[in-house]
Amino acid sequence: APEVTEILVLEMGGAYALGELTLLASIARPTVGVVTNVYPVHLERMGTIEAIARTKAELVEALPPDGVAVLNGDDERVRAMAAGVEGRVITYGLNRDNDIRADSVTTEGLEGTTFWVTIDGDRLFLKVPFVGAHGVQIALVAIATGHSFGMHISEMLVGLNDPSVQVRLLFVQGPNGAQLIDDTYNASTPSMLSSLGLLADLRGSSGRRVAVLGEMRELGPVAEEEHRVVGRRAGEVADIVVTYGGLAYLIAAEARSMPRSGDKPLRVQSFELEQRQELVDFLRAELRHGDIVLLKGSRGLQMEQFVAALRADADAAGIDLGATPTSRPVNEA
Repeated sequence: APEVTEILVLEMGGAYALGELTLLASIARPTVGVVTNVYPVHLERMGTIEAIARTKAELVEALPPDGVAVLNGDDERVRAMAAGVEGRVITYGLNRDNDIRADSVTTEGLEGTTFWVTIDGDRLFLKVPFVGAHGVQIALVAIATGHSFGMHISEMLVGLNDPSVQVRLLFVQGPNGAQLIDDTYNASTPSMLSSLGLLADLRGSSGRRVAVLGEMRELGPVAEEEHRVVGRRAGEVADIVVTYGGLAYLIAAEARSMPRSGDKPLRVQSFELEQRQELVDFLRAELRHGDIVLLKGSRGLQMEQFVAALRADADAAGIDLGATPTSRPVNEA
């Protein structure tokens, strides 16, 4: 880092064993430590979710007495890490007992998300460019971290209102006027459910929602049940479910089992790992103007290649997406 650096942001993730974050913290010597969640991912490496929590706790336990731990207070395992912090603790989330909390979250389609935030006794109305209800969590952890450095909310809004800060999730043109939600960076059960929640919030001009879901890897002994959980939600949300690779067939099976309301049947199609081209060809033939299409799966599946192929079709055709998807309130709490 250059000599003039004021704040350096480092990601300390991907630990394979207890003690690794302790080692990294001894090198970086952080003064602020942020823990966002403890999810059952990487169970093949760590064995149990308790081991994952224990590993993540090493970060905040390494903070100095004048340090600050920023913790997701809605996650019980993360909140429990406060007991091992020598310095100050700031919690964030939707629950009322958090130091920094949000309520009345409303998604506004591609226009972003609005909510009320309570910080230092003040209640403020914010609009951020993050798409989907899960975007409020991104905003809250940013606000809590800025608050730990003594920043005022007015200073933080400059960054939060920058449309270029959308994290990992992109909206791009697809074939035949469909709109793609490119969330192919990685996948776990919570992130899958979050993305399916976003798909539920959006509706294109045709009204069809399409979920293209790849398998989730490194889930260890809970892998089958976690894929079934995702499948049940996909069956509730989507009009077309397309699965890709490995245990993703369980997503398809559970989606088919879900009862449907109204007269719109669910269509389900599954593809194996070697059927990459067949999957792209299916989407090219099936998608139409106004469809909203979510693509998400584990990093190793390289599903961004599907997005690239479908985007190329749209670019070649010079397609105009037309109407922006609409949305609905997430909660009125």
